[in-house]
Amino acid sequence: AHSRTILMSLLVKNTRQGQDRITITPQSAGWEHIGFGVKRLAPGDVVTQEETGRETCVVVLSGIVTLRAGEHTWKEIGARTSVFDERAPYAGYIPPQVQWQVTAHTDAEIAICTAPAEGKYQPRLIEPSQIKRSVRGVSTNTRYVTDILPQGEPAESLLVVEVRTPQSHSSSYPPHKHDQDAIPDESFLEETYYHRINPPQGFVFQRVYTDDRSLDESMAVEDGDVVMVPRGYHPVCAPYGYESYYLNVMAGPKRQWCFKNDPAHEWLMTRGPGQANAPAPTPVFFK
Repeated sequence: AHSRTILMSLLVKNTRQGQDRITITPQSAGWEHIGFGVKRLAPGDVVTQEETGRETCVVVLSGIVTLRAGEHTWKEIGARTSVFDERAPYAGYIPPQVQWQVTAHTDAEIAICTAPAEGKYQPRLIEPSQIKRSVRGVSTNTRYVTDILPQGEPAESLLVVEVRTPQSHSSSYPPHKHDQDAIPDESFLEETYYHRINPPQGFVFQRVYTDDRSLDESMAVEDGDVVMVPRGYHPVCAPYGYESYYLNVMAGPKRQWCFKNDPAHEWLMTRGPGQANAPAPTPVFFK
């Protein structure tokens, strides 16, 4: 049985002050794989970290920074003034036991994504030109996907992607889940959603629920908040007037993203609303 207190903790509120805006560890989340943090930096601020037994993906959400990782230095990287800019971010991959440092040259926001690793790969810069961007969904289910650290790129545990969803659209929809180790039908992956909203006074809704409803929470999510998805389906809806952005981090025992749609809503994959008798279009599979 899951108490309501535990369920409500799926929503992690942004502190809205200081450098550390979000801090999630496997211990605080009550799970095994994902660590996630967001830092807001002023010009001249320096962040230094080193993980033991965990790899890190630093995503430069906005601003200009210099990233050092071991013997590597990538000077004045950063392509965006906002996560809502029409471009992919810069990011850095850092293996365990390698100290890294970010120095901010402007106001900046960075996301720090971590997951278990042994140290199989070298530090590297992930540039916007290397990052695939795509469109998923149809009609008011359309959204825009940026694959920062997808399954096809080297990492041991981490999967990192960002999604922009226009106003009045649904996202991560039809609802899907990845909480069973049953590859190729489904993989077990914990997930975090770091939400940003444009303009920032808005909100989005996210529901996290299981088939048996032992977990079933619907949350009003404000700018800068995180929703943790330990299991279950997890759709997002953006109200009229407000554009949604979220950064997803996924990690689990195997670095494969295989998902299962909620059977109750899978008909949406082949027929649009009110088109029960229409010819089924080609299914569109998406995150």
